[in-house]
Amino acid sequence: MTPSTKQTTQTNSPSSRAMIATPHWQASEAGAKVLRRGGNAIEALVAAGAALSVTYPHFCGLGGDAVWLVADEKGNAQTFLGIGQAAADIPRGDIPLRGAASTLTTACLVDSWEKVLAYSADAWGGTERLPTLLDDAIALADAGFEVSRSQAFWYEFRRDELRSWPGFTGLFRSGGIQHQPALAQTLKAIARHGPREFYEGALARRIVNGLAEAGSPLSAADLGATRTDAAAPLQQAYRDAILLAPPPPTQGITTLGIMGVLDHLPMANFRPEGPAYYHALVEAVKQAFLDRHAIADPRFAEDVSKHLLDPTRLAAKAAAIDPARALPWPQDYRHGDTALLAAVDADGRCASLLQSLYFDWGSGVVVGDTGLLWQNRGAAFSTDPASPNYIQPGKRPFYTLNPGLALKSGRPHLVYGTQGADGQPQTLSLLLSLLIDHGLDPAAALARPRFLLGRTFSDSRDSLKIEENIGAELVSALAAMGHEISTIDALSPLGGQAGIIRIGEDGAIDGAHDPRSDGGAILL
Repeated sequence: MTPSTKQTTQTNSPSSRAMIATPHWQASEAGAKVLRRGGNAIEALVAAGAALSVTYPHFCGLGGDAVWLVADEKGNAQTFLGIGQAAADIPRGDIPLRGAASTLTTACLVDSWEKVLAYSADAWGGTERLPTLLDDAIALADAGFEVSRSQAFWYEFRRDELRSWPGFTGLFRSGGIQHQPALAQTLKAIARHGPREFYEGALARRIVNGLAEAGSPLSAADLGATRTDAAAPLQQAYRDAILLAPPPPTQGITTLGIMGVLDHLPMANFRPEGPAYYHALVEAVKQAFLDRHAIADPRFAEDVSKHLLDPTRLAAKAAAIDPARALPWPQDYRHGDTALLAAVDADGRCASLLQSLYFDWGSGVVVGDTGLLWQNRGAAFSTDPASPNYIQPGKRPFYTLNPGLALKSGRPHLVYGTQGADGQPQTLSLLLSLLIDHGLDPAAALARPRFLLGRTFSDSRDSLKIEENIGAELVSALAAMGHEISTIDALSPLGGQAGIIRIGEDGAIDGAHDPRSDGGAILL
């Protein structure tokens, strides 16, 4: 079976009450197995996320982080911030984007498994155990899998760079069948001894030795101090829904801020294929991004959530939008790639998960003999002492990951998220407006042309990138409003990979994963 045959969209069915959506069909299947045997949404995403760490190594892995947003059928929600912290001994000088000197933060994905499974057992009565949930990931790493279109794209995109990444070219491929036997052994050690083996056991010692050999400042003490934080989600009303997002240091505030601005604009009155609609979205994004520099780890800096989401402030930002003229793009570009997984179980409980290595392929550092590719999330810190995001020992960097949930009448209605760093809140604003303001179904919303403000890997201009299938007439109309336009391919990898699951008031489910990805949604 090829990935394209699994790129499916599932439709509403009153008898179907569970769904999973991921960017790779084998990860979706791993999570679906859990749902079929009665497991819950959290358990399904642990299995799917572990499998995705094998099959989507360019975007996520055990050497990276994870942010979770979960809710039960009554809307009781919780976030889990599996975000690694900066090393205790931070090198002086600029922070490089790749290589050992960019491996400045620990990896918290594996620890998040322990935290969310404990919550699953305590709050949801979950009974699945981690060794069983890792079976598919181990089998995929051992037996091999066909390299995805996405991995092939990013391998070729980085071909000139990756030749200088030690151990990389011998481990990863641009096509064909890829095996990861060393990663399989790492997963087996975690299955046998538990998640803390990654941080405190024999595996941890191998990880620390591999990082040290590469030249990383991370120590055994840094690894042992890595812990997932549980926190209440932020909330923002939008029409008849309540949108939930993770708190700082994530940019969840930014997504909610955009939607808070749009809530003051007549989005339902604008044709979704018209210039007024896209202009309003783009300008709301700019207004919210003006504040993004203030987001940082609240253990080290002021928590600005309440201030940035103040209703009066959001109304003023909406009033500041000129309906006929574009504001210059105000934000420095941040790189980053992630992977979104979403699930709803038979009891209506939901989980939205984003996993990441930060850049595609992370730091490029393969850690010793573990098969781990380590993240470069430390590159998200600032070296300016005046910045709230200034790098400090034990601090978590500003974080682009922001999975989402929407409640309607107090119950879960939408489960969503997207890959794409700066593009995450931009893509989510478009999707949420299409879903809520215009009633599109998930598949139709995901197929619509997207925009991306700011620089990209391939275009350093602060322009408005728009997928070319939006049409020449609309491009011309936006340009006349003052937007500097650059067109990108339809369904471009630069447009991100999003996923959506929608739950109707009768409990019926529909959903899809992005046509830009290698995955799909499976309805059970």
